[in-house]
Amino acid sequence: METFKKLKSFYWPYKKYFLWSLFFVLFITTITVVYPIVLQLTIDEIVLKGQYEYIPWIVSGFLALMVVKGVSAFFHQYLGDMFGIQSVYRLRNALYEKLQRLPFMYYDNAKTGDLMSRLTADVEGFRFFLSFGFSELVRFILLVCGTLTVMFIYSVPLTFATIAALPLLALTVYRFDKRVHPAFRNIRKSFGKLNTNVQENISGIQTVKALSREEFEIGKFNQANGDYKEKSLTTSYVWAKFFPLMELIGNICVVALLAYGSILVIQGSLQPGELVAFFSLVWYLMGPIMHLGFVINLFSQSKASGERLLEILDADETIRDIDTTISETKINGNVEFHHVSLRYKDEDGLALNDISFTATSGKTIGLIGATGSGKTSLTQLITRFYTPSSGQIVIDGKDIRDFSLHALRSNIGVVLQESFLFSSTIKSNISYGRPDASMETIIDAAKRAQAHDFIMELPNGYDTMLGERGLGLSGGQKQRIAIARAICLNPSILILDDSTSAVDMTTEFNIQKALKEVMKGRTTFIIAHRISSLKHADEILVLENGLITERGNHEDLIRNDGYYKRIYDIQYKDQKAVLQSTAG
Repeated sequence: METFKKLKSFYWPYKKYFLWSLFFVLFITTITVVYPIVLQLTIDEIVLKGQYEYIPWIVSGFLALMVVKGVSAFFHQYLGDMFGIQSVYRLRNALYEKLQRLPFMYYDNAKTGDLMSRLTADVEGFRFFLSFGFSELVRFILLVCGTLTVMFIYSVPLTFATIAALPLLALTVYRFDKRVHPAFRNIRKSFGKLNTNVQENISGIQTVKALSREEFEIGKFNQANGDYKEKSLTTSYVWAKFFPLMELIGNICVVALLAYGSILVIQGSLQPGELVAFFSLVWYLMGPIMHLGFVINLFSQSKASGERLLEILDADETIRDIDTTISETKINGNVEFHHVSLRYKDEDGLALNDISFTATSGKTIGLIGATGSGKTSLTQLITRFYTPSSGQIVIDGKDIRDFSLHALRSNIGVVLQESFLFSSTIKSNISYGRPDASMETIIDAAKRAQAHDFIMELPNGYDTMLGERGLGLSGGQKQRIAIARAICLNPSILILDDSTSAVDMTTEFNIQKALKEVMKGRTTFIIAHRISSLKHADEILVLENGLITERGNHEDLIRNDGYYKRIYDIQYKDQKAVLQSTAG
């Protein structure tokens, strides 16, 4: 029950629905226990004594009880669903909000399909127990207590004989719970992996087809699907093994009690109607105990689901605001790194090692280096996507942690190498970081990013709906919209992470020309592999294995015989050869 205690804050505020549902459960249970009593009176007092004139009254009473029970069942079901639905509404919102606050490091290890499974299947499994399982447990307790009370009134010896048979059935139910809970947890994990497999395949379908890996993907899915099948069959085996066993034990107990009750009737210590009523009551006792296996099944599923949900809710928010953070401010853009190092995991090497530099407001810093040298890691520290392992980052003379995440990031425009666009209009995508931006601001940002012309050629212009991840646009078009989105934010710090890698040379030249105007007065960090994208920077940092190995402007670095000079020679040697042949 520890899982339910931890999640209590989500369902207990709606306890009124639960309590009202229990009120109607009390009605239903009472009427259920009354049935055998009416049956006993009909046999002993009316049929055996020949008082047939009371039969219409008995029939009317039965009908009235059924109507009351039907109405009570409706309200019990509806209010129970209200309890579950309202509870998981808050729970699902809390999970989604938590996912928004979790740092990048969490997503480095998380699987998209598994997270989707938790927010859908696991939440729904937990809801079903809240809506149905809790009240069933209460109904079980009420029915057992009410049934035993009436049974004691009819026959104490026969009741004690019934109770003596219950421990064996209860032990079977207990063993069933011990086996079925881990089985259902394994099913949930396997289902999450299956979801991940499907999500990755759909997202990467172009790569799959381009490399003719359809058969491999089918095999991988079959393996994941097979694992899910095996886990499901294992659980079904546990269910199939224990449920008939519980039913067999229950039936043996009922037959033995019927034989003993018949002896009591022959001896005259029990009336025939009382035996029939007692026999019905025995099923009211045995039935719920055997049905308890189904409730335990629900409990085990919801417990397994709850544990997976708590893994998200309990995940550590390593990057968060502190009480003294500055929530509203306009950043000038003076950025300083003081001996900053970064290690993503304890077992990993340093992604950045003792980085120190100063970028004064309005200056442009170029970052170049081989893949994995630490360029993107450096800029991700500025946005606080990650936290330095050591050292200090200062903006405008204040430690970066003194700014709230919202205040910091609303002053930083980021254009990532892989441009992500939402399934919305182009206008909404450009103004995503600044929802109150006017249409004039949006158009101006698009023009600066060299995106306005192709947008106007689309059927609905800025109101054109994009497909998933910007489907329908070329890579260069998506990148230009992403640049427009960053410009629209009007940031003090601009980070361009290889933002022109997907455009042709002519478009790159036009974008660079427009960005020069945009970068005025802003501190800009340009990550690029093309020398042409950053040679105009005020200072260029060359990174190798997390270290700054060279620094200076374009002319300074050309004079050095280092990494930058080698990249320059590689990228421009063909151009030099053409010029030399022309001159010759």
